[in-house]
Amino acid sequence: MDQDTTIGVVGAGTMGQGIAQIASTNKHKVYLYDAYPDQLGNAKHALRKILQRQVEKERMSQKEVNDIMDRIHFVEDLTNFDECSCVIEAVVEDLDIKQDVFQRLEGIVPRDCILATNTSSLSIASISSALKKPKRFLGIHFFNPAPIMPLVEIVPGIPTTDDTTESARALINSWGKTTVLAKDTPGFIVNRVARPFYSEAIRQLEEGVADVPTIDWAMKEIGGFRMGPFELMDFIGHDVNYKVTETVFKEFFYDPRFKPSFTQKRLVEAGWLGKKSGKGFYEYGDEADNPEPTKDEALGQQIVDRIVAMLINEAADAVFMNVATIEDVDLAMTKGVNYPKGLLKWADELGLDTVLKRMEKLQEEYGEDRYRPNPLLKRKVRNNETFH
Repeated sequence: MDQDTTIGVVGAGTMGQGIAQIASTNKHKVYLYDAYPDQLGNAKHALRKILQRQVEKERMSQKEVNDIMDRIHFVEDLTNFDECSCVIEAVVEDLDIKQDVFQRLEGIVPRDCILATNTSSLSIASISSALKKPKRFLGIHFFNPAPIMPLVEIVPGIPTTDDTTESARALINSWGKTTVLAKDTPGFIVNRVARPFYSEAIRQLEEGVADVPTIDWAMKEIGGFRMGPFELMDFIGHDVNYKVTETVFKEFFYDPRFKPSFTQKRLVEAGWLGKKSGKGFYEYGDEADNPEPTKDEALGQQIVDRIVAMLINEAADAVFMNVATIEDVDLAMTKGVNYPKGLLKWADELGLDTVLKRMEKLQEEYGEDRYRPNPLLKRKVRNNETFH
């Protein structure tokens, strides 16, 4: 697809705005649709404001901003999508609503138009089942904020043709994004592999291993992560983060590896959603008084070793179950959630036998299936192999 390609975006919320901005910045004519006219007005104002900031920082000229805005058409009618070569849906995570959107689109868009969903938690197969011709349908999953985050997961469904997958990936690559190919399984790559970053941090908090600021300090200062797990959960919002965990747990037929925590559930129930509500694991605002971490190197190393071993085990499982390649799993975690290094590369550096011993020790101590070492990790150790 070249720059003459017209792109359609359904849903003018934060993600839809971001996707429209990327497409227009890459010289495409864009139609941005929303069922609510007020939201279209809000989107237009928000986009203009974001782009004007780039002018103030001297990253863009005023002409570039005007051109980007001129290429985006804010529309209240899906019939405007009759000339689109690719349409990306970014509405609420509701199966019925998404299916309805695509059923309507199917009768409007050209025959060779790619139809894509930005879903992060629903299966591609379930959405595509509403289509008469699901061969041209797939997942194109951006990360928030879409214009800044480099990673996009490309997720073909069972009926998706190779041509559709290749064309979609080439289009997103042409926008300067880093694409990875993922199987249509719960959480795809990032939201699946990242679960222990949150869940094992909470587990250590619940057990009294350390408090919130100490675990965050350890993961940043010793582990090298940009944000600690509790900081990140507060930033994402506990309603959102808990919902993803709950969905992945349910979709994996209640595998204990993905079990949500009562601690986070109670925060959601109390309305302590994190930064957006002024309180979560931390307090926010002018009068916030948060405790200092206990900077104990030995304790910090113990915290990091446990969480990183769980993350590596999950990354190994994604490869073992053919969700993605070793290269794409490592790329996804560095580009999608800013991990300090690819988890499987990290495993090689630590020594796979070291990681396996940590997992075996956890499983022996707790007797829980949550800590079962992945078969691929065991096989690699047995054969004296590495991931890379």
